[in-house]
Parts: sequence; C-alpha cells; structure tokens
Amino acid sequence: MSGTDPFFFGYGSLVNRGTHAFPQAARARVRGWARTWKRTRLRKLAFLTAVEAPGAEIEGLIAAVPGADWAALDKREYAYDRHAGIEIDHDHGPERRLDVHIYRTKPEHDSDGSDEHPILLSYLDTVIQGYLTEFGEAGARRFFDTTAGWEAPVFDDREEPVYSRVTRMTSDERSFVDDELRLRGVRRITSL
Repeated sequence: MSGTDPFFFGYGSLVNRGTHAFPQAARARVRGWARTWKRTRLRKLAFLTAVEAPGAEIEGLIAAVPGADWAALDKREYAYDRHAGIEIDHDHGPERRLDVHIYRTKPEHDSDGSDEHPILLSYLDTVIQGYLTEFGEAGARRFFDTTAGWEAPVFDDREEPVYSRVTRMTSDERSFVDDELRLRGVRRITSL
C-alpha cells in the first residue's frame, strides 16, 4: 500500500467494517452529497445511494483501496457508478489530501422504493450497526435524519436474512433500529 492509494467513501453498509477488509478506514463527512433509498433496474430491492445535493453533508467511512485495485469493490457495487474528487472532512488529519471516490446509482436506472421494491431490514440493520459503532447513537440517529426515501416500506427478513453481508446484531441494536423506524412511521411488510 502506498501513500497515494485512493479511498472510497462509504455511506451505507461499507460503514460497517464487518462487511469489508479495506485498510486505513476512518470516519469522514462528505459535502455536496445526500443519501436516499432507491431501487435500480439492476436490483429488485431498495438500497442506499448518494445523490448530488449542494449544501448537504453526510457522515460515513473512508477506506484505502490498495494499489487503486477497484475490481472487487466495483463488482460489489455493480449497480452504481463511481465518482472521483469528492470534498470531505476526515479523521486522517487536515494535512493529508486524499483522492476519494463515492458510489452513486445510475440515475437513468433508479426509481423510488415501493411495496414491490422495499428496503431490506437485514441490510438496514447492518448499516445501522456500522453507524452505531462509528458514530454512536447520536450519529446513527443523524443517519435516519439525513436519509430520504423512508416512504418505502421495510421488508422484515430478520429471521431469514436476504442480505448476503448481514452482521450479527445485539438486542439493543435491533431495538434501536425498531424504535427509529417506529418514530418515522416506516411501514414494515412481511412478504414480497
């Protein structure tokens, strides 16, 4: 790994270090982007995406991509385009300028979540566990507050997770997610 390795900015499941093994991870904030739930023609379910939003700011995690070998990450994020040159604040120190990329769904392929294309609870649980670990309860609440698209229902697959990178949740973490969904009036469905 060199000092010139590029970084990705993760704002969803990539915030949970248990879903990847990328080095030099650190908390960060990106300016000019927001986060929302979208589905794409390339996936049946609603997933998070970043969208350009002047004046907005979201928290997440950056991590180095050794040798600029994007192949594995681009494969994981196949429904997204990778954008370079984003403006961030990060925990690597103000003197270190980083080459940071962010993934965004292809606008021509995405649409809002719906009953036919819900948010997976196992995916949301994994995302929130990452935010709880990195930013605490206040940061996890900021995730809910700064994410759009909660009109889509949540498909409750906790007992039989559909999300392939699901992580094991504590009862407190599950209760946190359930409480935040209830506060926002997000509908839960039990069948697709």
